[in-house]
Amino acid sequence: MNASVSMPIAYANYWVFVILMMIGLYAIIAKKNLAKRVIGLNILQTAVILFFISIGSKQQATIPIIEHVHDISRVAIEARDYINPLPHVLMLTAIVVAVATFGVSMALIIKIYARYGTLEEDEIIELSRDIET
Repeated sequence: MNASVSMPIAYANYWVFVILMMIGLYAIIAKKNLAKRVIGLNILQTAVILFFISIGSKQQATIPIIEHVHDISRVAIEARDYINPLPHVLMLTAIVVAVATFGVSMALIIKIYARYGTLEEDEIIELSRDIET
């Protein structure tokens, strides 16, 4: 396979990240429906998690578990042979935060719909102005 074809395939996860990020940003910026904006935010968070997981991996590296060796002075441990677990651990936390954010946002959206009868931002602003006056 030539280099021009293998390059996009080798970085397919980064292409997916960019596409998901653009979809999420479009939904957050262009849509006026609150539920669609929350779903766009969730897609954007998923894209960022995918990006950090992608940059946290290394070719020909293993998990950072060092076997017990009786004479440790003779064994040289090379950091380049192991994957850094920090991005993966941070993304586990980010997944929990994303789920919690989504849950709280959907609960607020249910309350907003119960009060105003719509999820369109323009209509909610207009109805809230009518209530204030």
